[in-house]
Amino acid sequence: MKRWSQVERITSIASLVLLISLFLPWFTYNFGYGSASVDGTWHAWMWLVFLISLAIVVHFVLKAGMTTLPYKLPLPEAQLLLFATGINAVLTVIAFLLKPGGIGFSGIAGASVRSLVGAALVAAFPTALPALKARRT
Repeated sequence: MKRWSQVERITSIASLVLLISLFLPWFTYNFGYGSASVDGTWHAWMWLVFLISLAIVVHFVLKAGMTTLPYKLPLPEAQLLLFATGINAVLTVIAFLLKPGGIGFSGIAGASVRSLVGAALVAAFPTALPALKARRT
């Protein structure tokens, strides 16, 4: 991890938090005899967020452990990270806003969704400045 810049540390840790938060309860459903919870993968498109977050985490783990990566990126790393984390942030905010609307569904399940949205946004924002700098050069 010493090879990572501060932006890479923030992005990798936030992506890992996002990855874990997908499987925590997001919404609760109350019915006559109890309640049940729905996780983040209730929205089918959140599996795309899972795959992108997993790719980001694996990329940074490989970058920390190897001197040269076994693959070549098609674009500069900063631009790819901005694109990937931006997609994650947009899809996560949409999933947060589009909660299940059936009878008995209550609001947000609590801190897990707030951490999920926060992680998506925290992963996206630090990548913007390096991506803009890379684009200018």
